[in-house]
Amino acid sequence: MSERPINLRDALASFDELWSPRIVTRVNDYDVRVAKVRGEYVWHAHDGTDEFFLLLDGDLRIRLREREGAPERVVALERGSVFVVPRGAEHRPESDGGASILLFEPTGTLTVGDRHEEVPDHVDATTGHVLDG
Repeated sequence: MSERPINLRDALASFDELWSPRIVTRVNDYDVRVAKVRGEYVWHAHDGTDEFFLLLDGDLRIRLREREGAPERVVALERGSVFVVPRGAEHRPESDGGASILLFEPTGTLTVGDRHEEVPDHVDATTGHVLDG
């Protein structure tokens, strides 16, 4: 990883793919990833870890199914806000107008989690891509 500061605007400008996070740096055993998103992601859950979201720009909602029998709820993030999806909670991020987000997850965590519905073509099931540059 880089030994110099990383500008997140420049990092986001270096790629166009949606739902395809780039690893900007690592902190201990965690990846700091940025992604561009638009539309709906896939329902999924991370059984062994929480998932941290920071909305850098745009609009983002996270639909949650936190436990069997509980009603679905929607968390709307405003620019600059953070939200942590608890481990094991089924969730689906979505954005009508598009968004830029920062994610903080253990290195090697698959973007579609441990459990997920069928992965559509617009979703990149990955552990993150190394940022070019």
